[in-house]
Amino acid sequence: MIPVLFKLGPLTVYSYGMMMALGFLAADFVVSSECKRRGLNPDFASALIVWAAIVGIACSRLYFVIDNWRTYLHNPVAIFWSGSGFVWYGGLIGGLLSSYFVSRYYKVPISATADMAGPALVIGQAIGRIGCHLAGDGDWGIPTTLPWGVEYPNAIVGWNAATVRTVENHHLVSAFFPGVRVHPTPIYEAIAYTLIFLFLWSRRKKTHVPGQIFYLYLILAGFARFMVEFLRVNARVFMGLSEAQCIAVVMMVVGTTLYLYSGYAARAAAADTPLEASAQKRVVRA
Repeated sequence: MIPVLFKLGPLTVYSYGMMMALGFLAADFVVSSECKRRGLNPDFASALIVWAAIVGIACSRLYFVIDNWRTYLHNPVAIFWSGSGFVWYGGLIGGLLSSYFVSRYYKVPISATADMAGPALVIGQAIGRIGCHLAGDGDWGIPTTLPWGVEYPNAIVGWNAATVRTVENHHLVSAFFPGVRVHPTPIYEAIAYTLIFLFLWSRRKKTHVPGQIFYLYLILAGFARFMVEFLRVNARVFMGLSEAQCIAVVMMVVGTTLYLYSGYAARAAAADTPLEASAQKRVVRA
């Protein structure tokens, strides 16, 4: 892999950082296009992406530190300034929080922001996973004999006999070393997220219930991560599932619940029937 793209004197350009920047640029293009289509303030798009990037990256690193607290206490300087150590779910939480406050500042409905954020998030994820693949930051999968299996000998996260990574019976038991070929799970995710982006982008003009594009993002992105995790080397923490899978399940449940409720609310509003009255009628009929 290629963790370092090139050097210009003291400046080192890392592949992960480059792909992260491209991901934010792609997200900015998506949000800007949607702002223009919706007739919203173009400054809103820039502010949304800038603050999502700042807060998202900070929360992504903070999540990693908390999740690896014992390692951090052992060597805080090394882990804080390492080239790896960004957790997508932490970035998602930070991005959503910043998006809420930016939306309030520009007086843009939260549901509209969420619907613009869904496609932007997932295309950013797709590009970011390519960065993970190039850098070899530990997102690879279990060993495989498939022809597209890859090695990560230059990974920024250890790829040697001293690195305990392989999962067997849900426990980390052995190591990766030169010659071991594994599933390129970052590429699997990049493909899945690209397909999800294309689907959400095609639905943005056809879905008229506010928030549903974002709810679909939660469902589909959660499902993609849940499935890919079966090939990842992350430790299993609950009923044979990894921490990422548990969070993915929450995303799917929340997304499905909100999607169904929003559709029900929209139908009730279209029928000019208050939700409370509609619910009461259902109780009486039962």
